[in-house]
Amino acid sequence: MKRYAKANWKGNGKEGKGLLSTQSTVLDNNQYNFSGRFAEGSGTNPEELIAAAHAGCFTMKLSFLLGDAGFVPENLDTRCDINFDTAKGRIAGSHLILEASVPGIDPAKFEALVKEAKDTCPVSLLLNTDITYEARLV
Repeated sequence: MKRYAKANWKGNGKEGKGLLSTQSTVLDNNQYNFSGRFAEGSGTNPEELIAAAHAGCFTMKLSFLLGDAGFVPENLDTRCDINFDTAKGRIAGSHLILEASVPGIDPAKFEALVKEAKDTCPVSLLLNTDITYEARLV
């Protein structure tokens, strides 16, 4: 299976403008630019998209692991914070924050499955950075 996204950029790095599109058209010529990436400008940016991908991938992986262990989650709510080190020009970390409602699960079993999902989801395996997490049963 292959998926694709496209980027188009016009101009230099600081004043230029870009457009991002995805195969599914969830992004369809969405703007990105310097101020949206390095300041508080409008538009999306690569780090935000990586955060969405990591949160989504981790959460789905955890749902499969929970199912394999005999649990059906009522709700898994994950936030992902990507730390972009502008001085070094690299992603310096990904931090997953999970609140979960999983009836009948033992806290130790929950923690083990969360750690496994963090370590083995495809986006975690792709990222070359420190990945941390917080997980709480609610």
